[in-house]
Amino acid sequence: MAVRKLNPVTPGQRYRTISTFDEITKTTPEKSLVKAIRKTGGRNNSGKMTMRYLGGGHKRSYRIIDFLREKDSIPATVKSIEYDPNRTARIALLVYTDGEKRYIIAPAGLQIGQKLLSGINVAPEIGNALFLSDIPLGIIVHNIEQRPGQGAKIARSAGSFAQLTSREGKYAVLRMPSGELRKVLVKCKATIGTVSNADHGLEKSGKAGRTRWLGRRPRNRGVAMNPVDHPMGGGEGRASGGHPRSRKGLLAKGYKTRKPKKESNKYIVERRKK
Repeated sequence: MAVRKLNPVTPGQRYRTISTFDEITKTTPEKSLVKAIRKTGGRNNSGKMTMRYLGGGHKRSYRIIDFLREKDSIPATVKSIEYDPNRTARIALLVYTDGEKRYIIAPAGLQIGQKLLSGINVAPEIGNALFLSDIPLGIIVHNIEQRPGQGAKIARSAGSFAQLTSREGKYAVLRMPSGELRKVLVKCKATIGTVSNADHGLEKSGKAGRTRWLGRRPRNRGVAMNPVDHPMGGGEGRASGGHPRSRKGLLAKGYKTRKPKKESNKYIVERRKK
């Protein structure tokens, strides 16, 4: 996987860098694993705008991803690696020996025709899903559950991963993508390897229209608003806006917003580095 720079044939392509899509082997999704997405444009059921800066966007179909990997001890073959418009990572189509097809988040280095397994007594190889109790220490993992049987929640975006550092009783200690050390129950599953498309962060859209295709409308700055619209608005000339804060008045840039008595604090061994 890599990125390539386009020739500046048009102004929108002058600074654009895109993925090479070398790893993509199939361009149309599996029909049985696709469902429709209904867009809201940020409006609720009465038509009132409840979320700003949303709207438009290219029409998409949702690919149903298997985050549970609960088909234990049933071998699956990697049939194709595909593009997914709903996430930054690539997805892989698995065909199990019983004939069932499922999509998973494709790890980096996954090959067509490779055999994958999940469950107990499974080798810790790329793409296999194991319980944290069975994974050797120091291994890189992704698609990690926070609660047993919940489905993967942690390290799912392009290029992300966590590292299993130690085990303490019924908990495994993971170094998160943010650098935070967190305890997760050893009964939770995780997939071996790093998420694919690690070069996603090097891509540049090149023009504002590409952001609109993603369904994002322009976001105007608080200092450019009137005092009635934003705490940082108003003032004669180009005022700096005073203390940085949100539209609702909550302080930004350094002010801690996490609740000090949050229930999950007991699972954090070491906070992320600033």
